[in-house]
Amino acid sequence: MSTPAALPERDRPWIIRTYAGHSSAKASNELYRSNLEKGQTGLSIAFDLPTQCGYDSDDPIARPEVGKVGVPINSLDDFHVLFDGIPLEKMNTSMTINGTAMWLLALYVALARERGEDESKLQGTTQNDLIKEYLARGTYIFPPEASMRLIAEMYEYCLEAIPKWNASNICSYHLQEAGATPVQELAFALANAISLLDLLKERGHFDDEQFERAVGRISFFVNAGIRFIEEMCKMRAFGELWDSYTAERFGVTEEKYRRFRYGVQVNSLGLTEAQPENNAWRIILESLGVTLSRNARCRALQLPAWNEAMSLPRPVGPAVEPSPAADPRVRDRPAGVPRPL
Repeated sequence: MSTPAALPERDRPWIIRTYAGHSSAKASNELYRSNLEKGQTGLSIAFDLPTQCGYDSDDPIARPEVGKVGVPINSLDDFHVLFDGIPLEKMNTSMTINGTAMWLLALYVALARERGEDESKLQGTTQNDLIKEYLARGTYIFPPEASMRLIAEMYEYCLEAIPKWNASNICSYHLQEAGATPVQELAFALANAISLLDLLKERGHFDDEQFERAVGRISFFVNAGIRFIEEMCKMRAFGELWDSYTAERFGVTEEKYRRFRYGVQVNSLGLTEAQPENNAWRIILESLGVTLSRNARCRALQLPAWNEAMSLPRPVGPAVEPSPAADPRVRDRPAGVPRPL
């Protein structure tokens, strides 16, 4: 009898997660656990503006922004609440945090230690992208040189202590949100990544083998807009250029360390508050550009909710809805229309 042909190897499914966090650690934990029970396969943590900028929630300058665009975190106690019932060893956790990234990662590691979980098994990403903050967002805290040193030191720590952790995430996503074309997004992101690898080389902390592994931990966070063909071509070019730069400029010989690793959030800027039902169709079309092509297929996919033009995803219920007496806009709105900000 002839031996049956081996079945082709299936690609691993990408991680599916919703960028979310709101009001308090307890309420955010309830949302995360609900999403995970419904099939979400990872976490994408949104932190509020005071946490991003290094303020305590009780600082007078922070109070108007506490819990508005993400979850407020002030201490390790907050992390105990935020991840209650969620096993860190089994979770892939993305933290959208930059200026205070080293602090949030330290809290995550401390939480694992206090629970008795193996910190070396932690998986996830701290966004930790200084250059993008200066170009597109503005929640930087430290001067550029000091910030780049912190990022490099996190790579050096993570490679040895948390080998599956991405110490930073090159974020071209925000560049397109700030007005860059897909071509400009690609160009700035590559320049950003190259500057980081140049710094890691200059510091001399890694030997050649460790440096190759550090290159293998570089990940990207990319925007997928409505221009379907252009976005798919952008991602194919991204992968080819990254392979070329890492091989020729940095001498990475192991193919697996040159692999272009990236996650995607589809374009939030194109979502509309009016007729938000249409946003679902925009999301579907924008997702196709990073899922259909084998050479341009993401490994993590974040999908904005249908009403993200108004707020981050959150459950609708008495715990988070303002009372009609407190907000006449809620009292007077038609049934089924989401809560305004």
